[in-house]
Amino acid sequence: MTLDELRHIASTLDRDDPLAAYRERFHIPRRGDGSEVTYLCGNSLGLAPRAAAESVACELRAWAELGVEGHFQSERPWVSFHELFTPHLASLVGAKGHEVVAMNTLTVNLHLMLTSFYRPSGERRKVLVGHAAFPSDRYAIASQITLRGGKPEETLLVAQPRPGEATLRTEDVVELIDRHAWKLQLVLMDGVNYYTGEFIDIPTITAAAHRHGILAGFDLAHAVGNVPLALHDWGVDFAVWCHYKYLNGGPGCVAGCFVHERHGLAPEPLPRLAGWWGHDKQSRFVMGPDFRPIPGAEGWQLSNPPLFSLAALLPSLELFSEIGMAQLRAKSEHLTGLLDRGVREMFPDWIEILTPQEPSRRGCQLSVRLRHHAKSTFAALLAAGVICDWREPDVIRLAPVPLYNRFADVVRCVEVLSCAK
Repeated sequence: MTLDELRHIASTLDRDDPLAAYRERFHIPRRGDGSEVTYLCGNSLGLAPRAAAESVACELRAWAELGVEGHFQSERPWVSFHELFTPHLASLVGAKGHEVVAMNTLTVNLHLMLTSFYRPSGERRKVLVGHAAFPSDRYAIASQITLRGGKPEETLLVAQPRPGEATLRTEDVVELIDRHAWKLQLVLMDGVNYYTGEFIDIPTITAAAHRHGILAGFDLAHAVGNVPLALHDWGVDFAVWCHYKYLNGGPGCVAGCFVHERHGLAPEPLPRLAGWWGHDKQSRFVMGPDFRPIPGAEGWQLSNPPLFSLAALLPSLELFSEIGMAQLRAKSEHLTGLLDRGVREMFPDWIEILTPQEPSRRGCQLSVRLRHHAKSTFAALLAAGVICDWREPDVIRLAPVPLYNRFADVVRCVEVLSCAK
């Protein structure tokens, strides 16, 4: 493929793109000369929806005009504000409404889930994780192991790629589960790996764990809003995620949590760290001494949620519900596929793509390893207004997002790479 061929394909795809108008719903950052940047970093921080400012301003006005009465008398009462998110989140992760909740931040939610679901007993103490798990996940599970008197170096079982490969093979993960089943208590993996961009086979790994009575939980930070999910039907025990990447909620935005109904609605509630916002709604304001959890995922809430963070997130979730993941996924496969093809065919001796080539095994993100001049190439991309990110020692992550990226953005990235080579 030549650059001219790439430009022609991209021009045709942009002309026929049914989602093209949604780009106007977002603020696109600009360079010093006023031109728009080529933003390929939605895997790290999504762009700001134009409607977010007014959504937050609406609640600021309610605060100014109503004070504490805003909890019950505002247009969107604060006491139930988080419930506005239930249908959106349930649709995005493939869950029932009582299985999802917007609360806390990602690692806080992970700690809450580990408190309830990591219950080592006898020989079953080990936790299976992926080889390139996000550091915060490793820190969280290691600290939970230590708090229970274990040693992380003895308790963590790490799934590794085969020699010479960058990503995991599902059959190898399943074999590892089968081989260590007698001492595994929990499987805790990414939905989409932050470093390689690999979309993990969640249903197969979950089923393999459940065959041995092992629980399966997932960090969906890079999966939610990126790839299709069906957590309820897949039987996942729990999942956590953030909303500031593909879901465009803003830095540090309130996170999400899924608890399968067989746990959340169990007659005997799971042990947990409790807080008043997780208490039965009918008697919450009685302020009694005994905790009665709300059935479902809401029962893991601790405090009333950060209102302005939720308000900033809501417009983006409304866009996802308006469009649907099917359309977004279709465009995403074409966007990432075009970038993959351009890089693979034009720079075969210089750039190695770590992310799987099969569309079903990846989301928006391509992680590329440069065999030489990696850091200077990354600097050249940034200098040219192509916003992406760097992961040590030699990997650049590129993420064309279907909500606001154009196929022309793929062309621009490849053009800069051509000049930097």
